[in-house]
Amino acid sequence: MSTGSRVSTTSPRLRRSALPYLLLLPALLLELLIHLLPMVMGILMSFRRLTQFFIRDWSRAPWTGWANYELVLDVDRPVGEALLRSFLTTCLFTLLSVGLCWLLGTAAAVFMQESFRGRGLLRALFLVPYALPVYAAVITWAFMFQRDNGLVNHVLHDQLGLGGPEHTFWLLGDNSFWALLTVSVWKGWPFAFLIVTAALQNIPGELYEAAALDGAGIWQQIRRITLPSVGAVNQVLVLVLFLWTFNDFNTPFVLFGKSAPAAADLISLHIYQSSFVTWNFGAGSAMSVLLLLFLLLVTAGYLLVTSRGRRSRHV
Repeated sequence: MSTGSRVSTTSPRLRRSALPYLLLLPALLLELLIHLLPMVMGILMSFRRLTQFFIRDWSRAPWTGWANYELVLDVDRPVGEALLRSFLTTCLFTLLSVGLCWLLGTAAAVFMQESFRGRGLLRALFLVPYALPVYAAVITWAFMFQRDNGLVNHVLHDQLGLGGPEHTFWLLGDNSFWALLTVSVWKGWPFAFLIVTAALQNIPGELYEAAALDGAGIWQQIRRITLPSVGAVNQVLVLVLFLWTFNDFNTPFVLFGKSAPAAADLISLHIYQSSFVTWNFGAGSAMSVLLLLFLLLVTAGYLLVTSRGRRSRHV
């Protein structure tokens, strides 16, 4: 075969193999500009004493080395103590929110699996909280949680007579945690419902018919057929819910403003306050880097454990 024929046959092959990379190139460039470059700049900022005096030219800020990390990790000092308290609050909040979102979404998807009149309308209504813009939904909840004119106190205290005649402060004190958790679960569980509903469509109906003939009840069918069949989907779902909830900034910011009560001081809002309210961008960047490392470690550990679990079941 001549050299010209070899070139003519390999050239289309090279073009076909290069096409996927060319199609991915715009996305990779946007990822570089939107995420990777700011991430690198944030890491560099965490090693500087960057305050409001150096905002105009942050490259002139003094290099401090690990001083910002020592500051935020020292739990005996106010900054480190506040960060630790915010981290523990966020962990508890994330655990409850993810658990309730998964439980409500999975339960609704399972019980909506059977066909009945009005099922389509009910499914559409379930997805309304997920479809609403976050700011509009959380602002509505903020009005509903108002002490004197809010719908929540009107229903609980005035209509049902729960908690006595004195209205509750939902956006202040310890109750702010439960108000934030309510909003988070309300807008998060429809996503779990949507994902689990899609996964349930792949389960053959013959499995449930055979189980029913063998005398299995509804709870045995859910335990033996439904949950194992959607196990892989649930593993991804829980991870996504965890990352979204732990990083959630919009919900507490819209609900409480720039400064949340101590009981609802999530770490995302805490980092924002440290950076843009107290103007200590160096310490705020150090907190962000530590948060990133924590999420990477948790994600890697979670994927490692779940992958080992899948391999052990297949053996």
